[in-house]
Amino acid sequence: MTVPQWLDWAQRLQAIAQTGLSYDPQPFDRQRYEMILDIAIEMMAAGTSNGKSVETIKSLFEGQVGHATPKVDVRGVVFREDRILLVQEKLDNNRWTLPGGWADIGESAAESVVREIWEEAGYRTRAVKLLAAYDRNKHSHPPFAFHTYKLFFLCELTDDYCYAHLDNIEIGSVDWFPEDALPELSTTRVTAEQIARFFAHYRIPTLPTDFD
Repeated sequence: MTVPQWLDWAQRLQAIAQTGLSYDPQPFDRQRYEMILDIAIEMMAAGTSNGKSVETIKSLFEGQVGHATPKVDVRGVVFREDRILLVQEKLDNNRWTLPGGWADIGESAAESVVREIWEEAGYRTRAVKLLAAYDRNKHSHPPFAFHTYKLFFLCELTDDYCYAHLDNIEIGSVDWFPEDALPELSTTRVTAEQIARFFAHYRIPTLPTDFD
């Protein structure tokens, strides 16, 4: 799958504007970069189907500063008895996904994913292999404002006991699912094709890391 053309243009324009504004441009150049940002905002608002307004997207974009780079999303892939660990996203109509989220400053990607699994699912794990480094725009996810890299780590349980995770405003249930009985997925975060690929990695541990 390729990213919609309007989304590619909007992401690139936003990145140009953000990076240009970060270098303290002269007043006329600043005005031009701000005009480019406004075009990106209008394109994003017109192209999205989730009803986000120009004001909402403007607020989102204006919070981005410095040289624009892709965001990094980390996800933990944990198996037990031929089943994969999924968590239920309250903020996405209770659809299911691999535990994970944005990588945090001060942590390696592997450290971030282990923490996310603990916080969201209540399992202690260790990261053992990078299964995939995907460009979100090249997979069948719904449109998203920012260019994102998605890192999927195979993680092993270090303790098979599920500790009761704290009340979480984002996560509902936690469960294990076989490949042929997956629940409705939060495709913003993970796709059925990606999970199928991770089951392939589970069955054939010598497969190399996927990318793009």
